[in-house]
Amino acid sequence: MHASATRPPRRALATAALAALLGFAALAADAVTLRWAGRGDMQTTDPHSQNEGLTNNVNSLVYEFLVQRDKNLGLIPSLAESWTQVNPTTWRFKLRPGVKFHDGTPFSADDVLFSYERAKADTSQLRAYANAAGVPKKIDDLTVEFTTNGPNPIMLEHVATINIMSKAWCEKNRCQKPQNFAAKEDMITARAANGTGPYALVSRQPDVKTVLKKNPDWWGIKAGLFDGNIDDVVYTPIVSDATRVAALISGEVDLINDPPPQDVPRLAQTPNIKVIEGVENRIVFLGMDQARNELLYSSVKGKNPLKDVRVRQALYHAIDIDAIQKNTMRGLSRPTGAILPSPVTSTPEIERRLPFDRDRAKKLLADAGYPSGFEVTLDCPNNRYVNDERICQAIAAMWSQVGVATRVNAMPRALYFPKLEKTDTSIYMLGWGGASTDGIFTLQPVLSTWNGKGDGDFNYGRYSNAKVDELTAKVKVNMNQPERLAQIREALSAQNAEVNLIPLHRQVIPWASRGNFSVPHRADNFVTPYWATLK
Repeated sequence: MHASATRPPRRALATAALAALLGFAALAADAVTLRWAGRGDMQTTDPHSQNEGLTNNVNSLVYEFLVQRDKNLGLIPSLAESWTQVNPTTWRFKLRPGVKFHDGTPFSADDVLFSYERAKADTSQLRAYANAAGVPKKIDDLTVEFTTNGPNPIMLEHVATINIMSKAWCEKNRCQKPQNFAAKEDMITARAANGTGPYALVSRQPDVKTVLKKNPDWWGIKAGLFDGNIDDVVYTPIVSDATRVAALISGEVDLINDPPPQDVPRLAQTPNIKVIEGVENRIVFLGMDQARNELLYSSVKGKNPLKDVRVRQALYHAIDIDAIQKNTMRGLSRPTGAILPSPVTSTPEIERRLPFDRDRAKKLLADAGYPSGFEVTLDCPNNRYVNDERICQAIAAMWSQVGVATRVNAMPRALYFPKLEKTDTSIYMLGWGGASTDGIFTLQPVLSTWNGKGDGDFNYGRYSNAKVDELTAKVKVNMNQPERLAQIREALSAQNAEVNLIPLHRQVIPWASRGNFSVPHRADNFVTPYWATLK
């Protein structure tokens, strides 16, 4: 159902049945409702299943971590009130007393132990972070101690990635393991939730609507963390750019956090509409199958051209990134040569791209044995990143000019990510980012060799770079920060030398809203309604 259909009422009402089910009183008739729309939908309400931006955003409003982010992405107490590092491999967390899940169940250390064990399952895309946080042990109902295999220089960053679930609720609903999203497993956590967070999930209709309402018992209200006035949130996916923009201008929605770049200048000049821009901590790049002896989707038979670094360099040289920034992104990108969401830990040398050079690309292809090029398919989402499909189309045209005839295979994120998880691809687009600027959050899941235990979970090209693996192992445990930073940079340089991935740009994310709406623009592109105000 498109947002341009019957306009939802400005003041939302919840049924008594739903309210009773969640243990809350019925919503007041004057509740303030944020109507938020985007191109795609969240993938699942299981907080441990998928590590994807919008999914994490919505789930973080319902579930909580032991440690959370403030408006500037700094780490602050959440379900853990305080913590101490007992020794290099032991951390003790004091849990917040009096916290209850949305169904009224008290929160305790048992839920923490259960959640971390659950997040380590093979169906969890967060297992690398749960494993890095170590093994939790219950000291008492409100104290948990984590023991890691070795020193963890970013323990709190890892703890800030694992949402806490109710052990009792999961056992009751037989969802002790995360949903197997790639296999389209049907379980309660795909459409229901029970967290401790600022909002409770009222209903979820995939690709139609997700409804949240304020948790009046959230501990953060008394702590002063709820400084907005949003009582209810209705998220509606609207695939069509034109329809989504029209819904904002007409007042049917209050916020779209992915307006099409070509419409941003017009929106900025539209009465009662405002545009908020910010560079997101996210790198958009291309991955390539470097494992198979023959590509799945290519005209080359009997061998894999992408195993040759000269071919990978040729594809890189053939991309006119300035044209993409100017014409496709309308300036809403920051080209880079670094496979890193944020430039904070980078260097000018790592940031430097291979130059756009068609002649060089053709020579490299000829040297590699492909003087006439070859045919290949580029897989791409069409509702996940800013202008994702258009970027792929532009790259396909550029590659075709050097002899690599490229077919773009674009699809919605709900189909795209399960396809990548099965490594059913030859060349693909991926974006990577989040709240943390620490390099390990890219080195371990994206750049490392896949081992089935969390390392390389997002290395869908299944390449292996021994130098990156060696340095990543050191970065994981090095407590000497200057030395550790040098190792991160050396690992990034090792990836650049092999062109295991082709970097494109960091996204500049414009949000567009009604003039009466205000909210902090976080660099992780998270919309946080409890900091938002709708007048």
